[in-house]
Amino acid sequence: MESNQGVYDTPTGITDPPIDELLGRVSSKYALVIFAAKRARQINSYFQQEDEGVFEFVGPLVTPKNQEKPLSIALREIEAGLLDHEEG
Repeated sequence: MESNQGVYDTPTGITDPPIDELLGRVSSKYALVIFAAKRARQINSYFQQEDEGVFEFVGPLVTPKNQEKPLSIALREIEAGLLDHEEG
């Protein structure tokens, strides 16, 4: 029997950080999606404005990995407890 161990990359995104840890920071899956999407849009805008020298939004609060997407950065920020979230 062949072993594929070490052949595939470690999955990232919604599996890293684990969804269970993320749900501990908000009241529902819906709140998590909205919270992460809003922050990802801010990060994306920050990167776009960086070229223009205009900084309306705060950049990533964690060190971005090579070619990491804004949503993945936002999820890592939420997991680390670096963002405050108020529902309402």
